[in-house]
Amino acid sequence: MSAIVKTETSLPEVFILEPRIFRDERGFFFESYNQHSMAAVGITEPFVQDNHSYSSQNVLRGLHYQIRQPQGKLVRVVEGEIMDVAVDLRRTSPNFGCWEAVRLSAANKRMLWIPAGFAHGFLVLSSTADVLYKATDYYAPEHERTLAWNDLQLKIDWQLENTPIVSAKDQRGLSLQNAETFE
Repeated sequence: MSAIVKTETSLPEVFILEPRIFRDERGFFFESYNQHSMAAVGITEPFVQDNHSYSSQNVLRGLHYQIRQPQGKLVRVVEGEIMDVAVDLRRTSPNFGCWEAVRLSAANKRMLWIPAGFAHGFLVLSSTADVLYKATDYYAPEHERTLAWNDLQLKIDWQLENTPIVSAKDQRGLSLQNAETFE
């Protein structure tokens, strides 16, 4: 039996990974990362940085990307639940400007692979959430860009119940029409 199951999304390069969970009276165990298992599902890029984000309910982070040193991200939640969103920013892609939203939680143990060339953001659905993600390149603040989370052209369904809590930086995000994008 495979250690990980890959599930396609509407964006061919973005996919959900579900690890094989081993449960017993003590709790559970699973491999959250195994280079061989990841290569078997198509993730061959090396990871160079691990990030941990803690946020309260209704916090919306993103949509972030780096125009140079673009990062692929393997995202998972270890406490709580989020709506994780990826937006294709590659102008030559047939899916340019399309997005995918996936619920990730500590309970479902799903992971989301978002390759370089995509913007990434998430909304916290639970009272709090701890989000971990591996990145394929280093954080480079001089190359970071923010796509408007509420861009009218994108029409992302965040499934909002209230006005989200958004940082000043994220409030200044640019529309897809005005944002720097990838070839």
